[in-house]
Amino acid sequence: MKTVPVGTPLARITQTPAEVGSPAHEAPTPRAPTKAHAVKPQHPEAPGPALGPPIAPPVRHLAHRLGVDTGKIQGTGKDGAITRADVEHAMAAGGTSRVRSSPRARRLAAELGIGLSTVTGTGPDGAVTVADVQGAAANVPTPGPPEPGPPEPGPVASAPESPAKGRAPAEEARERVTSLRRAIGALMTRSKQTIPHYYLSTTLDLRAAVAWMQSVNAHRPVAARLVPSALLLKAAALAARDVPEVNGFYDDGGFRPSAAVHLGVAVALRRGGLVAPAIHDAETLPLDVLMEQLRDLVSRARAGRLQRAEMADPTLTVTNLGDLGVDSVYGVIYPPQVAMVGLGRVMEQPWAENGLLGVRYAAIATLSADHRVSDGLRGARYLARINELLQEPEHL
Repeated sequence: MKTVPVGTPLARITQTPAEVGSPAHEAPTPRAPTKAHAVKPQHPEAPGPALGPPIAPPVRHLAHRLGVDTGKIQGTGKDGAITRADVEHAMAAGGTSRVRSSPRARRLAAELGIGLSTVTGTGPDGAVTVADVQGAAANVPTPGPPEPGPPEPGPVASAPESPAKGRAPAEEARERVTSLRRAIGALMTRSKQTIPHYYLSTTLDLRAAVAWMQSVNAHRPVAARLVPSALLLKAAALAARDVPEVNGFYDDGGFRPSAAVHLGVAVALRRGGLVAPAIHDAETLPLDVLMEQLRDLVSRARAGRLQRAEMADPTLTVTNLGDLGVDSVYGVIYPPQVAMVGLGRVMEQPWAENGLLGVRYAAIATLSADHRVSDGLRGARYLARINELLQEPEHL
């Protein structure tokens, strides 16, 4: 066993393996002559055409990422190996005329000695596929040296952006999600370490609210119909006005209540992460307006078009995971806020009242609150007030 440096060629594959090592005076074989005989090596020990200069996998990856064609680089390393400096120099010199292709197609093209810039791609966005390379190989019976001169302008003009540019948006999106997740983690860690949470829950009776909503929706087009979330959010905002200990900020060692209820709505982003922009003055909005603003807020949050004010001033946050089938959710308070409301799914459940059994619509509401500002008594009053408001949905 012998240890060799990374990038040292371990084997060479020739185009005409049957002829390698044949003496110059040897009689021809009974096979029909081919065009390959015209380029028969004069020296018995000379190898056939090589696959190109040696190149280490990290350097090859760098060239692929930068869109540099290694076939046009003169290596300056040991035994003519292409080094990182050679790739970077070629990049600076403008050697980025690489056509988009799959790794398998690039590998096959290298094995067949076919330049990808000469192949017309039929894949997505003009990418060269394995079938394209095989078709090009069928039209070139005998591989020959590359023709002199610059490459044809056609493939270069039609080539898409380099892989580095093509991957940039995805990489940037991953970095944004990672940064957002890191920020959320730091904020929630600070919340749990500095805020003495207490938790309460209650089951909201939605019989009246759902019946009223269904009667209203029956006379509306689909796009204008209300959903239970709108009623729950409006009740949460009105109850916060009546129980101000859950609506405001704790900073500078004291509680600062808010005169208005800027209701933060937790929105899960498609690519990961969570934001909680605010519906301003939610307690004053008619249900239809609140519903419209809710749709607009969720749409702009997932499109990354939120305004700074919408992210900076929520006075109370609501998280609603009912559409995912969650029965109840106990949230972590967003500092410097002092409470978070969790809403579960609207469900049908058995209910006993006055000795009779029935079925009603219901949802579980939870409250995570700051013990420095309120206690179980005020927290329970807040949840009870939400339930009271939902019994008269026409007044929301």
